[in-house]
Amino acid sequence: MGVEPLLVPPDLKVGIASNVRTGLQPVNGLRHLPEDGTTGWFIWAGEQFSEDAGFFVRLHVAHLAEWCPAVLPYLELPPGWRFLIAPGYEDVWQDPNLLDISRG
Repeated sequence: MGVEPLLVPPDLKVGIASNVRTGLQPVNGLRHLPEDGTTGWFIWAGEQFSEDAGFFVRLHVAHLAEWCPAVLPYLELPPGWRFLIAPGYEDVWQDPNLLDISRG
């Protein structure tokens, strides 16, 4: 994507929705700034994003190959980036709103 990659060590965590394991499409990802042992990534499947407290679970990067190997090529995108993938479809873009810490 022509950006400086930000590595994601396997012992750090992502926030991931359990619906990713069901094969629901598309798969979405967005990356905030890393903090508290996380990569900053939030990954979910389907058209709906939920802000419910239980929607995302913490998962070590090392386990993503089991949950959803299709997201692995996108994990080194830096904070402020998003992706949406489905069979035969890929969209990757920068979203500066993800870096706006005042949005809390």
